[in-house]
Amino acid sequence: QVQLVESGGGLVQAGGSLRLSCAASGRSFSIYVMGWFRQAPGKEREFVAAIKRSGVGTYDADFVKGRFIFSRDNAKSTVDLKMNSLKPEDPAVYYCTRGSGSISYQALRYDYWGQGTQVTVSS
Repeated sequence: QVQLVESGGGLVQAGGSLRLSCAASGRSFSIYVMGWFRQAPGKEREFVAAIKRSGVGTYDADFVKGRFIFSRDNAKSTVDLKMNSLKPEDPAVYYCTRGSGSISYQALRYDYWGQGTQVTVSS
């Protein structure tokens, strides 16, 4: 079965950067839309970004504002989220996810999820 494993979370100072990665197992990685969501304590799961099957284009949440760069490597079955200029409101568990439909900001449109990786921002 498909498994998604996130890595790269940790503690970073405000204004700093982190690179999150997600490694996917299973066949036909390239036919799926990939996405990142995040969830802070007491908050709803929140859309971060999604990337097209080809990796050519992305669909981003407003708060990204050019700070985050989402990329995929279909040959390696991995996706990366480069997060720059991290802010105090960014700390959360970040989840990698896979979808079989078109790109979407709705969590219910995705069918497989990783276990998440914690991002903490210090001021």
